[in-house]
Amino acid sequence: MAKSTSKALILIFVQTIALCWAYELGFPQDLNVQVLSKQVREHLQNRIETELVQPNTAIEDEYTYTTSMLSRFYGRRNYLPAWISNDRPLPQVDALIKTISEANHEGLNPDEYNLGKIEDKLREIQKSKDTNTPIDPSTLVSLDILLTEAFLTYGSHLLDGRVNPEKIEASWYPNRYEVDLVLHLQAALGSNTVEESLHSLLPVDQRYTRMRQALRRYRDIAARGGWNSVPDGPKLKKGNSGARIQALRARLITEGYLIPGLSKDREVFDDQLEQAISKYQDNHGLKVDGIVGRDTIASLNISVEERVSQIELNMERMRWLPRELGKRYVLINIPNYQLEVVEDSKPVMIMRAVVGKPSDPSPALSSEITYLVLNPSWYVPSSIATSEILKELQTDPTYLAKNDIMVYKIVDGNRKEINPETVNWTQVSEKNFNYRFRQRPGSKNVLGRVKFIFPNPFDVYLHDTSSPELFAKFVRSFSHGCMRVEKPIELAEFLMRDDPEWTRENILSAINKRSEKTVWLPEPIPLHIAYLTAWVDENDSVQFRNDIYGLDKVLNEAWGQRDKALTSQQESPIL
Repeated sequence: MAKSTSKALILIFVQTIALCWAYELGFPQDLNVQVLSKQVREHLQNRIETELVQPNTAIEDEYTYTTSMLSRFYGRRNYLPAWISNDRPLPQVDALIKTISEANHEGLNPDEYNLGKIEDKLREIQKSKDTNTPIDPSTLVSLDILLTEAFLTYGSHLLDGRVNPEKIEASWYPNRYEVDLVLHLQAALGSNTVEESLHSLLPVDQRYTRMRQALRRYRDIAARGGWNSVPDGPKLKKGNSGARIQALRARLITEGYLIPGLSKDREVFDDQLEQAISKYQDNHGLKVDGIVGRDTIASLNISVEERVSQIELNMERMRWLPRELGKRYVLINIPNYQLEVVEDSKPVMIMRAVVGKPSDPSPALSSEITYLVLNPSWYVPSSIATSEILKELQTDPTYLAKNDIMVYKIVDGNRKEINPETVNWTQVSEKNFNYRFRQRPGSKNVLGRVKFIFPNPFDVYLHDTSSPELFAKFVRSFSHGCMRVEKPIELAEFLMRDDPEWTRENILSAINKRSEKTVWLPEPIPLHIAYLTAWVDENDSVQFRNDIYGLDKVLNEAWGQRDKALTSQQESPIL
């Protein structure tokens, strides 16, 4: 008995000395905390290696993507928690919560990034401290994983977009911004720059920054009750009067196109109202005539909530674009039927463009213009040859000669030029069509005098046209996918300006020789073909355009489907 008591006293003495040493050396004083830390680490490893690898396809393949990053992130840390130390959250947690709570500034939903669940776990931890009860290790583990997943998911959405463009816009040629988010998170935690690291993933283009401001402005209008509608009826123009004029005036005041109190009679269509309507029409891609007709009324009666959604969708498209557009680049916005040459973030040349018709849409992509062809031949695609030219031939046998089109027959895989008069075109159909058409360079050539080539999987390019009258049209979606440019010589001159051999005079001289010539650019120029139905121009005017290909609707449906998937996932949470 005395011997066992002696052993117990010795053990207490040794433990006391050990605790004193721990205190002096700065080690954790609470052995319970040490035990808790070990339990957290074990729970974390078990959670990553077992529960989080279970199949889950609630949000397409994003779950697999995020889970893979989670596994790699914690594996690199040897399963040490990232956001908690012992039994308490680190200061970086507050920085992450603050950043995620502002996700609505980007047109995104903070609740998508575990914000509610994170706050629930923090309350559980605080309650344990307040009541002096042991903290469940699984609660700490859940919090850590939720925080890591929030950073990685939100980061990926800022980086590449919330919706995968390849899933909804088949023509989109996505441009992934190569950032390893696992390393990005590790560096952010190490330098205590969580907020700054996430913000660094945002698009740097000023168009995106201006869109954030526009989103706030239109949400404010919606919060104040939105704007009134304008009743249908006959056209309204300067000199008219009546109650519809008053409704029109109130509508424009709400959106900021008209200053209240300028006019003495609110029911009279005066000069100020005409100017306001003209500006509205210009900002919405309408015919600018100062007259309120059917199209203008339809545009005015689109609700502010729809405009907010339109801004959000186009912010998403801007996140799909490359982060670095280039010091000099060419930008085509399909719904705006316009080409811009941009240098040092400012447009230095603007021209009209003809784009693909809805049945043959121009693709949205990023590439580089590498060379141009002067006096190009047109090698007619088989689809156009059989659906259009063959029909013309069957009613007019001289069609090919009139349009300088040569005919080749495919023999043993080789092309052989033949006389088109030797073919009975009435007996030729799409099924037995075994020919190729080539239109010679010249004034009749549909490609015009210059063709601009950039690598892409859709076999499209920019080119001049033999039908310049199309540029005078208000709606300019007529092509089979290629884009026609209004000022091809000016564009060629800009692209070749660093090559002293190819001045404007020399370009025109080469064209006048009427022989086909390939000219390589001194260096490739970035080309971005975008589909933006909303943006803010350099004058801070919010621009809206019609959804000519119906892609806003497609993206909005994908957005809604994702929301439903998220709701379903939240009802059966993993954590």
